[in-house]
Amino acid sequence: MQSEGTSLPPLREVIRALGLSAKKSLGQNFILDLNLTGRIARTARPFAGATIIEVGPGPGGLTRALLSEGAESVIAVEKDARFLPALAMIAQHFPGRLTIIEADALHVDWRALLAQGRTARIIANLPYSVATPLLTGWLKTEPWPPWWDRMVLMFQREVAERIVAMPGGKAYGRLAVLSQWRAEVRTLFHLPPRAFTPPPKVASTLVEFTPRPHPLPTGGAAMLEAVTAAAFGQRRKMLRASLKGLPHAVECLEAVGIDPASRAEQISVAGFCALAEAIARHRAK
Repeated sequence: MQSEGTSLPPLREVIRALGLSAKKSLGQNFILDLNLTGRIARTARPFAGATIIEVGPGPGGLTRALLSEGAESVIAVEKDARFLPALAMIAQHFPGRLTIIEADALHVDWRALLAQGRTARIIANLPYSVATPLLTGWLKTEPWPPWWDRMVLMFQREVAERIVAMPGGKAYGRLAVLSQWRAEVRTLFHLPPRAFTPPPKVASTLVEFTPRPHPLPTGGAAMLEAVTAAAFGQRRKMLRASLKGLPHAVECLEAVGIDPASRAEQISVAGFCALAEAIARHRAK
């Protein structure tokens, strides 16, 4: 592992020298504590053979940790041009190992970034404002298995709870179904607001996603999303009422063994997958 050495100034000094600050409008909250960034990086190892993709690196706290912990290749995607000089310092310190891309992560062609035969691993303290749409986009990747072998992502704790939620609770919903359909998910650890600069109003949680090689058939991600949107859009209603606007949904409930009097939070991920697949098959007749 290569240490930061004396040629790379302390992160807080870089931030002061460049006059950098977090923008609330971009959902920016930075982790500047080297112990914490190092812990995140170590959690995401081993790095051998993987291209690390980091979204929203900001001044580069986690970027430094990933490279110091042995990442051979890091691609940092940053929308805010103010942080490019700070990232350029890191690239100079770790020659040939950091590629900086100024872009909006919501519009990046991720497969095109990867060298032939390289595996991608997404490791990021995601900007709060785009965390959920980025995640759902990565989960809906086609073809499957995806271009990433693992994701280690920081979310607001409330969002993380929705991702890992089990049926029966208030947190269980569309995000849990989509996440757990295509990946094994688990909470790694929590961080209090004081771990960030500036401190957000809520705690944060690091979540790991490991893609399932053979997810249950659903008729496609769009079909599963349509079913869960209808079901959880009116979650207090019985499914026979909440799904009545979705063609063939109600008649398919009993066909897959789901009681039409059930409510959305009572249905397992497997149950939603079976229902979506049954509707897709019905429409294909």
